[in-house]
Amino acid sequence: MTRPATVLSAGPCTVRSARPDDAPSIARHADNRNVWLHLRDAFPNPYELADARRFIRAAAKHDPETHFVIEAHGEVIGAIGYRLQDDVDRASAEIGYWIAEACWGRGMATAALAAVTAYAFERHHELHRIFAVPFAGNPASQRVLEKVGYRLEGRLRNSAIKDGHLIDQLQYAASRDTWRPPSDARSSSG
Repeated sequence: MTRPATVLSAGPCTVRSARPDDAPSIARHADNRNVWLHLRDAFPNPYELADARRFIRAAAKHDPETHFVIEAHGEVIGAIGYRLQDDVDRASAEIGYWIAEACWGRGMATAALAAVTAYAFERHHELHRIFAVPFAGNPASQRVLEKVGYRLEGRLRNSAIKDGHLIDQLQYAASRDTWRPPSDARSSSG
């Protein structure tokens, strides 16, 4: 039995379940060093069609569904997902996202993050905190988190190595008790 596709309206874009025919668009936009520089090394560089297909297959296996694509203007221009934690951290989830460089600064990451944060809190009643750990040298992602209502919790000094450099990460979080979707975020699942 296949589950129904998730579709979240997110202002200038749509967040939805990934489909096999999304692979070419994902690969085209993900194969960008400027995108890769802001993501974990598990995100390949170069990013090939096989990598996009692997992402789509992995996203389909998550139950409950936690990984989605971001679509705008009829094509996939990014992805967003969260990882539910386990053991003593089971009240938390880590969220991450990427957007095609051509779409940076257009509000799509902000809209997608607001929609998926609301979705995660609605779908997982045991979830009390969603966090993100952007690199300190990525002020655009920090601003996205802040616009959506995530709060800076701290700096993790020398906590990551990216592109051969030791860097700081910042920890942001949204708490079920205090988080409210931004007034301009319109998210609904269908």
